Amino acid sequence: MSSLNTRIPEFNATAYANGDFRDVSDQDLLGGWSVVFFYPADFSFVCPTELADLASLYGDFKAAQTEIYSVSTDTHFAHKAWHDTSDAIGAIEFPMVGDPSGQITRGFGVFIEASGLAERATFLINPDGIIKAIEISDGAVGRDARDLLRKVKAAQWVAANPAEVCPARWVLGADTLKPSAELVGQI
Repeated sequence: MSSLNTRIPEFNATAYANGDFRDVSDQDLLGGWSVVFFYPADFSFVCPTELADLASLYGDFKAAQTEIYSVSTDTHFAHKAWHDTSDAIGAIEFPMVGDPSGQITRGFGVFIEASGLAERATFLINPDGIIKAIEISDGAVGRDARDLLRKVKAAQWVAANPAEVCPARWVLGADTLKPSAELVGQI
């Protein structure tokens, strides 16, 4: 059963961000747009490429009033060690949430019981805590931060303009569609 258009689960965790450990909960995701970016493990292979990609566009996400929370089943201590020893991960400014108990990962339905790791999954969450987009990829397939940013902007546009929808490859400033009986069969 899909969790699309449902409320995020309750959670409490510790994150590493900007040189400090800090508490993070589902309440922190309310009031603004958020991306919860699950990845399998620190000190791995595809994961650092994805996180570095997100870090390179973090200013663009912040300009779109969207916070990123990366989450793995590693501890916040492991996140700090990875941040301190990897140039790619050292560029990260967004919170790196530790989920060693799997509470968050299970709550979002992306915990792999056999390995104790998270699926490679992305959740876009609106200011009310409602999941508006989900992407889950095979562990060997990395995600693209540019496309995620495009989806954030499309979801924000639709939220602000509920009579419109964004077609494939839509970017901010491009034409949208206004669904109607007259539009059926015209695209």
